[in-house]
Amino acid sequence: MRAGEAPETAREDEPADRGQRPGVGAELVRVVTAHENEDQDRGERARQVGRLAAALAASARAAGARAVLGGRWLVDQLLEAAPRIPVRDRDTLRAHHPGLADDQVAELLIRAASRSTAAIGAAGGAVMAGSWALPPSVVLSAPAEVAAEALAVAAVEVKLVAELHALYLVTPPGAGPQRAAGFVMAWASGRGIDPRDPRWMSSAVSSAAKAQIRRRMAGRAARGVTTLGPLLTGAVAGATVNNRATRALGTRVHADLRRQAGR
Repeated sequence: MRAGEAPETAREDEPADRGQRPGVGAELVRVVTAHENEDQDRGERARQVGRLAAALAASARAAGARAVLGGRWLVDQLLEAAPRIPVRDRDTLRAHHPGLADDQVAELLIRAASRSTAAIGAAGGAVMAGSWALPPSVVLSAPAEVAAEALAVAAVEVKLVAELHALYLVTPPGAGPQRAAGFVMAWASGRGIDPRDPRWMSSAVSSAAKAQIRRRMAGRAARGVTTLGPLLTGAVAGATVNNRATRALGTRVHADLRRQAGR
């Protein structure tokens, strides 16, 4: 994931030119980038989350029950998609917010990401609301839809974490997947990267780090169960929970980066 880099256009999991359904990575990037558009229709947002859920369901069947139930599968989905999430570098962020101090730009990034995850929560709730008329469909579709919301929110938050670090010129070692993995690890820990800490100097994702990412994803999915409420109560609950959680994460990471900048 290089700062300012657009997502890749051709991948094995995105055989659009062959008329096949795009894979999880392609659908996830679409959700993340589309939700930056605050004017987007709520129905289209719900359809995007639904398409991501369908791609996840197909991926889950291929991965097998053991990987899915153990949490390894969803972690792998996030780590594989992370390098494709478009992240703006410091110069681009400053150009988009002329005349503002870094801390002011950071606050705007946190606010925008919070609105995005709230919109995803509302979209996920809207998708689930349509399933309550047919109880069997809830049982069959809820896991994929909850996973889709959890993964989409995680991707938006990883993008926020990466852009906050770019703003303060703090980046993990390596490039591409290694750097993206560092931002995922920062997201999972809920802290800013400290270049002086040897834990951040390795470009590999350790077993302990994957376990932490897995716990974070499990907690995120558990919060996503709030979208299972009947009618549109799930949409309201999902939006509120996501907004607060993203804002809290962004505030913690921002505080860490501010402390580092002041050293």
